[in-house]
Parts: sequence; C-alpha cells; structure tokens
Amino acid sequence: MNSKEMVKVAVEALDDRKGNNIKIIDIKEISSIGDYLVIADGSNANHVQALCDNVGEMMHKAGCKLKNKEGYSNGGWILMDYYDIIIHVFSETERSFYDLEHIWRDGKYVLSGDL
Repeated sequence: MNSKEMVKVAVEALDDRKGNNIKIIDIKEISSIGDYLVIADGSNANHVQALCDNVGEMMHKAGCKLKNKEGYSNGGWILMDYYDIIIHVFSETERSFYDLEHIWRDGKYVLSGDL
C-alpha cells in the first residue's frame, strides 16, 4: 500500500469517528521523516483515544504496519507513526497550543479527494 492509500484509510477512519478539522500535509519535499502528516482533533481525551483506536483498527485491516504510537494514555496528543505517514490526533486545546500546521507551513496542504 502506498502512502496516498494509507492517508485515505487514515482520513476515512478519523472522519468515521467524527474527527474535527482533518488536515493532510504533504511533507515529502521538505522532510525525510515521511511523505504525509495527517492532523485532526477530538473534543476530549476519550474522543481522541477513540479516533486513534479506529485509525489503528482500519490501518491494521488494510495491512499497514504501525511503527510507533505515543501519548495514548494521556489522550491530549497521540502520535501514530506508520513509516510513510504520521498521524497526529489532538485535543482541541493541545492542537491550538502546539500548532503543527504553523510548524509545517512549508508543506503542501492536500485535499483528501486529490489523493
């Protein structure tokens, strides 16, 4: 499965559980850590964890291998590394504080329909 297909699965999983403000950033031209970042937020820690649980389940069913997951027990910011794509799921407060969209502003925003 290529990175675009992985992003589609992740976005569908986030959308299925009502993830908020889902953004896809193409970083392959500016970073060697992966091809895409997927950023979303949930309304509280339980919602953030539920979003990540669904992403993990759908990615596993699609045959994607999880390299690393961090922050699950806290639920404020969970990072899921699938080698070519990195998924960040935040609480609304944490997302605003860390502002990854600003940090990765040199990347290209992608609409899920353009993948």
